[in-house]
Amino acid sequence: MGAGPGDPDLMTVKGLTLLARADVIVYDQLASPELLHQARAGAEIIYVGKKAGAHTLPQGGINELLVDKAKAGFTVVRLKGGDPFVFGRGGEEAEALAAAGVLFEVVPGVTSAVAVPAYAGIPVTHREHTTLVTFVTGHEDPTKPESTIPWDNLGANPGTLVFLMGVKNLAENCRRLVQAGRPPDTPAAVIQSGTLPTQRTLSGTLADMADRAQEAGIQPPAILVVGSVTALRERLAWWEKRPLYGKTAVVTRTREQASALVELLSAAGARCLEVPTLEITPPDDFGPWDKALEHQSDYAWVIFTSANGVAAFFQRLFDKGLDVRALGGAKLAAIGPATAQALREWGLVADLVPARFQAEDLATALLPQIAPGSRVLLARAQAAREVLPEILAQAGVQVDVAPVYQARQPAGIPAEALPFIDSGRIDLLTFASSATVHNFAALVGREKFQELAQNAIVAAIGPITAATLQEYGITPQIQPEDYTIPALATAILDFFAQNER
Repeated sequence: MGAGPGDPDLMTVKGLTLLARADVIVYDQLASPELLHQARAGAEIIYVGKKAGAHTLPQGGINELLVDKAKAGFTVVRLKGGDPFVFGRGGEEAEALAAAGVLFEVVPGVTSAVAVPAYAGIPVTHREHTTLVTFVTGHEDPTKPESTIPWDNLGANPGTLVFLMGVKNLAENCRRLVQAGRPPDTPAAVIQSGTLPTQRTLSGTLADMADRAQEAGIQPPAILVVGSVTALRERLAWWEKRPLYGKTAVVTRTREQASALVELLSAAGARCLEVPTLEITPPDDFGPWDKALEHQSDYAWVIFTSANGVAAFFQRLFDKGLDVRALGGAKLAAIGPATAQALREWGLVADLVPARFQAEDLATALLPQIAPGSRVLLARAQAAREVLPEILAQAGVQVDVAPVYQARQPAGIPAEALPFIDSGRIDLLTFASSATVHNFAALVGREKFQELAQNAIVAAIGPITAATLQEYGITPQIQPEDYTIPALATAILDFFAQNER
């Protein structure tokens, strides 16, 4: 199965479907680790990646592993970077499976030979430049007695040449092309980490490309593109022109909730590091919720203050063998649009959503609609601000508080984010609640938190979160007028657009 060139969004639909069904996943270094999140619980995941001079398992061992796992009755996915049949040794592995009598199928992937130039703004063919493109390995089998690349033909080839895996031999490949007849001033480009947030593109000519790449510190994985189409990059470059390109952002929401913000920031070019600061678990005691259920018909309103609360409330309801009909004639209040959307996903429409999305505003909007003496149910986190129940109680409303979940601090920082936090290589810190602020501070330490915030831009979803940051001596530079994730993402983009002109 081809995993594509690096950007996980370039994985095929069929690939994602089969990946989720696999019993065993055997993957390469160039396959995006994010794709492994698609694996089902309990799947065995085996890394067999190769770097220059460092192989976790020789090719023969990989072939044997695939045969053994398949013959043991497992559904095995062999996940390879790019396309498995384009310089991916997929053909060799398929031959080994066929020889062993193992049934297999091939799921093509988006090859880096086409996708990486495209992400750099280089079309490999263009009617005004060339109708011919040739893919060449930039690193031949070192055991061959002599090169099997027809250099003379490539020298006379008027089309685009794409060399894959060619950093080590970059100078030699450029020299041999010139020696074979390609003009030294032929435009060329080297693209490192193509389709990833760290993509770098270096333009030059065959004469100076090797020196330029060495001075720039170009490292594998990288490809070399040769031909006049590389000059089109000046007009067609897009990936590296996105507003947050080159920025590293920390997203501190729960892993389940982070996806929306990560998607928005990633689309704008940011490298997003998910550092979950909350784990959503059941409350210590469901007693108050179960007791409230006995009086469900007495409630005039059921109030939700988070999407997590909505999910936990209805999960508990269904666990008790009930459904939404248990709410009877109670009206529903949601603190904001995200909470209202969570209700819609359960087939319910909120009767009230305040214009501003914090507890004080929800209370102000509710009071004119609740008669004194009425009874309401507040479904919320185990630990939360007491503002809402206090304001309602002062107005004569009977408030039953039912914790339906609790937000705990995770045990540590994910391994992929730790090097960036330790070194301070963070451009943007985002916080969507007070709890994310407190828990992030607990994870990294107060002093490190302040150090990171001093060197990064800090974004808070609203005034309550901003006030919590102030407790640590941190003033956020970004705060949207609407306290929603889309508004937060928009405010971040606006900030960087205005400050980097």
